[in-house]
Amino acid sequence: MDVRALVKNVKDYVIDLRREFHMYPERSGEEFRTSKRVKEELDKLGIPHTTAGGTGVVGIIKGEKPGKTVALRADMDALEVYEKNDIPYKSKTDGLMHACGHDGHTAMLLGAAKVLSMIKNELKGSVKLFFQPAEETAQGALKMIDDGVMEGVDSVFAIHLWSGLPMGKISVEAGPRMAAVDVFDITVNGKGGHGSAPHEGVDALVAASDIVMALQTIVSRELSPLEPVVVTVGKLVAGTRFNVLASEAKLEGTNRYFNPKIKDVLPQAIERMAKNVAAGYRAEAHLNYQFATSPVINDPECSALAKRAVEKILGKDGLIEYEKVMGGEDFAEFLKKAPGALALVGIGNEEKKTTYPHHHPNFNIDEDALEIGVALYVQYALDYLNQS
Repeated sequence: MDVRALVKNVKDYVIDLRREFHMYPERSGEEFRTSKRVKEELDKLGIPHTTAGGTGVVGIIKGEKPGKTVALRADMDALEVYEKNDIPYKSKTDGLMHACGHDGHTAMLLGAAKVLSMIKNELKGSVKLFFQPAEETAQGALKMIDDGVMEGVDSVFAIHLWSGLPMGKISVEAGPRMAAVDVFDITVNGKGGHGSAPHEGVDALVAASDIVMALQTIVSRELSPLEPVVVTVGKLVAGTRFNVLASEAKLEGTNRYFNPKIKDVLPQAIERMAKNVAAGYRAEAHLNYQFATSPVINDPECSALAKRAVEKILGKDGLIEYEKVMGGEDFAEFLKKAPGALALVGIGNEEKKTTYPHHHPNFNIDEDALEIGVALYVQYALDYLNQS
């Protein structure tokens, strides 16, 4: 079966949907319009669906013959980013933007649904379609799983459009692909006072600043240099005006790693460092630590199947090896329930200015990649269900 030929018939449909979703971005957990539109499109295709995980949608396509069940997943939420692209389909909501490609993911999965519904007599088994909310907050996958979406699923597959890869190239190696994500905040309590008499107070801002720098030594001096680990403080809020000692400071940060053993090391190390550094300034520090999502680890057999699918739609030149990344993806939670794989599909094109990093206000995609993504969804589902 020539999947690429079938997909060409839905290319414009997918591009139109992607642009619509791009114009109407929605926050994590608030994807009400997107969810409604997904349901409307599934209704047009005659695909039964249910709600899961709040605003999530699960469609199901049953083949003519009994068999296994494969799940295809796309995420739907946007980011709190002000878009700077000058395009006809620019975000209509100030401060919200699809700056990570989720608009493309949702559109591609709807395109795949359209193709799979046309060829369901060729399927031996069933395809579940996961339209997932709240990926950016690492809450959507777990909520959908709690609602039972993974029951009966034998394999799960996802695509992430990727600006770091050239358009026309796909990476789907086995093993670790994206990092675990932990989130933490530290509250530093001091004693306020006048900026002209710092000795009379306890400056929480100074203590917090030193904590930011001290935390970096956990990676450089307490962990093996052969282990990829990132400790980042992305936010520090302290003080009320220029001549007042800050009585409180709050830091917010994230940790990234691949080795599950590090999960037990970092919280203890960060708490010890924060408390002891703060004590050196006569302040106190309190840590709040959350494990957001696990690392994405592609199953070897599913990865091999996905590679063969890429070769069928793009040839061997379509495959590219790409180093694992420290970005996180809660698709990892689905992979803990069934074997599967995450593919990175290239959207980078210098001429079309689609090489900006994810979460950048000028992020955009080469829409020619949408057709490739649809074909990969369809080919993986076909090959998984029909393999002997």
